[in-house]
Order: sequence, then C-alpha cells, then structure tokens
Amino acid sequence: MAYSHFTTFAGLLALLCAATGCAPTPTPAPSASEAAKPADTSPDAQAAKLYVDELAQLPPIAPRGGIDHSGRKQKGRASYYASRFTNRKMANGNRFDPDSNVAASKTLPLGTTAKVTNLSNGKSATVKVEDRGPYVDGRVVDLTPKVADELDMKKVGVTPVVVAPIAVPQPDGAIKPGAGAAEADPKEVDKATQETAATAR
Repeated sequence: MAYSHFTTFAGLLALLCAATGCAPTPTPAPSASEAAKPADTSPDAQAAKLYVDELAQLPPIAPRGGIDHSGRKQKGRASYYASRFTNRKMANGNRFDPDSNVAASKTLPLGTTAKVTNLSNGKSATVKVEDRGPYVDGRVVDLTPKVADELDMKKVGVTPVVVAPIAVPQPDGAIKPGAGAAEADPKEVDKATQETAATAR
C-alpha cells in the first residue's frame, strides 16, 4: 500500500484542535508501519516516534459527530451488545460474533484497531471497529460480551473508558498510527496495521 503526503491528515488534526482547544498539532503523521519500527534510527522512524508520542500526550476528546481520522484518544462510556445481536449484519457487512473482539463506534473509521481501557479498574483490551453505534449520548463504544468480560464491566453494564486508536484508516487509503501506538508493542502496532489495512472500508 502506498502512503501519501500527510498534509490533509495534519489539516484535519489542526481543525479538530482548533475546535476543542487542545495542544498544538503534532508533527505530521508518518505511516503506522513506520511507527512500528522503534529500533530504526532513520529520520522517518524518528519522526514516526515523535508524532505518536505527541499525539498520545493530547488529552482525550469527547466525539462530537463525523468520522474522526485524527487518531486522538476518545473518552466516554462503553456498553456491550445484548445477546439478540448475535449473527446480525454489522456496518462492514460481517456478522456479529459475541466471542470476537469487534466493537462499534460512531466516529472511528471502520477497520480502526484500538485499545479500550476501563477507567474504573485499569483493565484493557484491543478491539477492531467493524460496526456503528452506540446511539446513546455519552457512549463512545459498544463492545462484545467477550471484551466486556476482559474489561470486567458486565456487572455494571456501562463503564467509563478511554479508546486509544492504534491504527487508523485514512480517506486516501493510507493507514496512520494513533495515540494508542505510543504504548503498544512494536509487533502489536505492526499486526494492527496489517489487519486494519486488510479490512478497512
């Protein structure tokens, strides 16, 4: 896959920051595959690490509508799918499997790989966005029962979370690293990039 110039991506991030009052726009985004090579001391690898580190330092945002390609962390509440959704068609055309690590988001691009952290207990899980929702104010992600178990949130049903994108599809077909790539193992970033590239729509 070819990775194009980052001007459009940087522009989107600048507009987002202007709207939310966040810190200055980070260095333009390198590709996620470049961010997955920390042992590389080339200028591209150093720029990748700098970009991801700066992005990770920005405070989480509360999504306000529209598809967000910035890779910023999102903060809100998570819920999980009821059993009646088993085998229903999701937004990307696949069937819902309650034992998978898929997730629904209103604003992250389909195919995004992200780390979801339960703020009540610190437990985390990696998910892939394949559906749209939840359509309830304040909720940023819907999770499978399997992921809800991993986050130990099934007893309460809804819990505060931070969603940190690791690999994010862009409108031009590129895959860029998100804030979650800063804390992920390089192999995890590489795997997330490949899986996102294979399934992004």
